[in-house]
Amino acid sequence: MHLVYNITAILVVILMTPVFCIRAVREKGFVQRIKQQLGFLPKHSLDKVVRKNCIWVHAASVGEIVAASPLITEFHRKFPQSPILVSVFTNSGYEMANRIIKDADSIIHFPFDLPWLSANLLYRVRPRVFMPVETELWPNFLRACKRLDIPVLMVNGRISDKSVKRYRYMYSLWDEILSTIKVFAMQSSVDAENIIKLGADPALVTVTGNTKFDQTYTNVSEEEKHNLLLELGLDDNQGIFLAGSTHKGEEEHVLKAYNNLKRLFPKAKLVIAPRAILRTNTILELCDQYCFKAVTRTQLQEKYSTDHDVVILNTIGELGKMYSVGDVIFVGGSLAPHGGHNILEPAAHGKAIIVGDNMFNFKDTHTLFKNRNAVVTVSDGNQLVDEVQRLFQDDDERHRMERETLSIVSENQGAAERTAVILGDLLQKVEQNKVKATDKLENFQTYFMQIVHNKEPQGFLTRCVVHILYLLSHVYSLLVNIKLDSYKFGICKSTRLDCFVISLGNITVGGTGKTPTAQRMARYIRDMGYKVVILNRGYRAKWQGEVGLVSDGKHIYMEADQAGDEAYMLAKHLPDVPVLIGADRSKTGQYAVDNFGAEVAILDDGFQHWKLVRDIDVVLIDSVNLFGNGYVLPRGTLREPLNHLERADVCLMTKVDQGLPGYNKYVRDQIAKYGKQPIIVESIHHPQSCIELCEWKRNIADEGMPVTIIKGKKVVALSAIGNPVSFEQTVCSTGAVIIESFRFPDHHEYTQEEMVDAMEQAVRQGAEAIVTTEKDAVKLPMEFLAAVPEDKAIPVYILTVEVVLQDGKDEFEAMLREKLEGRRKKG
Repeated sequence: MHLVYNITAILVVILMTPVFCIRAVREKGFVQRIKQQLGFLPKHSLDKVVRKNCIWVHAASVGEIVAASPLITEFHRKFPQSPILVSVFTNSGYEMANRIIKDADSIIHFPFDLPWLSANLLYRVRPRVFMPVETELWPNFLRACKRLDIPVLMVNGRISDKSVKRYRYMYSLWDEILSTIKVFAMQSSVDAENIIKLGADPALVTVTGNTKFDQTYTNVSEEEKHNLLLELGLDDNQGIFLAGSTHKGEEEHVLKAYNNLKRLFPKAKLVIAPRAILRTNTILELCDQYCFKAVTRTQLQEKYSTDHDVVILNTIGELGKMYSVGDVIFVGGSLAPHGGHNILEPAAHGKAIIVGDNMFNFKDTHTLFKNRNAVVTVSDGNQLVDEVQRLFQDDDERHRMERETLSIVSENQGAAERTAVILGDLLQKVEQNKVKATDKLENFQTYFMQIVHNKEPQGFLTRCVVHILYLLSHVYSLLVNIKLDSYKFGICKSTRLDCFVISLGNITVGGTGKTPTAQRMARYIRDMGYKVVILNRGYRAKWQGEVGLVSDGKHIYMEADQAGDEAYMLAKHLPDVPVLIGADRSKTGQYAVDNFGAEVAILDDGFQHWKLVRDIDVVLIDSVNLFGNGYVLPRGTLREPLNHLERADVCLMTKVDQGLPGYNKYVRDQIAKYGKQPIIVESIHHPQSCIELCEWKRNIADEGMPVTIIKGKKVVALSAIGNPVSFEQTVCSTGAVIIESFRFPDHHEYTQEEMVDAMEQAVRQGAEAIVTTEKDAVKLPMEFLAAVPEDKAIPVYILTVEVVLQDGKDEFEAMLREKLEGRRKKG
């Protein structure tokens, strides 16, 4: 069914292209609307909301914007830390939103719900919650919400009897839509019953009332009302009959009623607000037929006059306030079979209201007012003529209706506040015991990682990409095997150094904790009395050459950008241990032997560096992520097929305190398949200290403060590493409370603008500190601290960790000592 929907949606957009072209010529702003709906948003239009934990409210047009207005005011008051994004579908809705909604941080046109298009915008924004107003439910967009685990809350929900019949034909597509929504906050019990009939879980359905009762944008003071009458040239009148949201065929009945009214009240005036502004000229011609002098609102804005009978409101967004000048109101779309329009706007002004009997789109509201004689319902034009005359003549009845409408509005206010409470409960429920993670950037790397970590890809395009990657992974595995065999059988020569060589690497891409493990191992070997060096490949280093000296164990000769963040960190933390970089570790190793008398060389990330003969191969396995999705690059994160674990002498399980239940047995079973029985060692990453960023940059050997300094504090975690989840769990283990995690792509180079934005957002959310890793600290621009005002700055702490070996430690260290002593005796 979803495929049928997508094909239909694409065909509709294609077939509508000629109509779009015509409207682009006729309607101001239509080109900009279409550009936005095709994904081409104005520059900087999303700057205030992208990846900033925003609340996204989506409304179709003017009516839904009116309903959303009090909600947004309430959300802004209750959740000041979350910016608000408002999206609309029509030009009139866009203009109305910009006119009446002052608390939104961004207002945009909602994209067409085409495959990948609407989801792409969601990927960019990553809101905290998505809230469609009434029945603005778009399948592709909601599917993407579910995939990204973004909660959906239907607000001011309305399902008419007609909609119930229509939605039933959507079958499985409608079931999928309902499954994405966490809570249905409906306007009335009738709407609640209808959504349950369509398959919504009754436990998720609640009645909050109609938020249009809470709208305040139409509030008009006596002075403002007087000014409106002057602007319209209607201050000298014997009563004003106002017809709002009229449809074709209704204006004739309105003009007949007005014609009858003028016989009794010669100075009575008429205001017509057509639902479609494009029909203005047609209504002007009708007025001529009745010999009424009519002017438009825009004509009055250009040239003031008072000698007219009729004003045609041909502007957008003014009707709500314009109802205040009317004495008797007719709400259109109700004599014509359109289902009526909402009567709450004139009711908010305490007006006597007349409607036709086609009010099925607002059945509950109409029933409420009708049962209390607060609205007059007519079945045809003749009754409209009679009732208009009656209400103008009977002041007592008209005033009674005015008082009753105000009472109904007052009694039913509070829907916006009730909805805000529901939103707070929902967010607390979905965010409880879960770190709110925000991917701060989207690029090819992050898109690729999303795919390779996904065991069951969703979406046609993604599945196509995955199939291609799957084929390429077989090619990659074949090439890896060929290369390995070439070294096994002597086709490619491996170099043996005149020192003991330990390879420290992994079988997956990133995130296993190689750098702190290399530090721990180097210290242990150094403290045993051996001259140890670290040979790093210098990933993302600006330095180019065969042998790069980062540190001689006494001085650091390269900055982080020259050496690469990992090599710089190793040099910073390992006095008396030289650190060298270079792609060919046989050359950097020989340099270390010749110049530093190296007795032990640790190959940092060297499991796949077969060019150098090693004495011990240590493979790190991340207990949190194990072997990824089980596929080799580029379909998965495995650098080699799992059977290559047979080369490992030691399997070091990292972060075992964060691992999934049963991981130990699973890993042992996997290794046992390949015949070799390596030593299996378990380790944890223990939080060691917190160091303020400035101190960390200044003092190489700064031991920092105890981690208890962040215990109980609200913090934001900031990282650009392979496994941010593990870092976040480590921060939580200190007792800190992570209110949000900002995740950047692995090895990301931070800009000053990004850090200023992160600091401002953290402060806005009430964070007391930002906590990051040493790997990230290397790349943080210090200038951002000066760019943030003191009253808007919070500390930036570097959380240092140490690798603590647990089960298997004694066996591993005994084996290492035995082999090192054996090598020294031979030497």
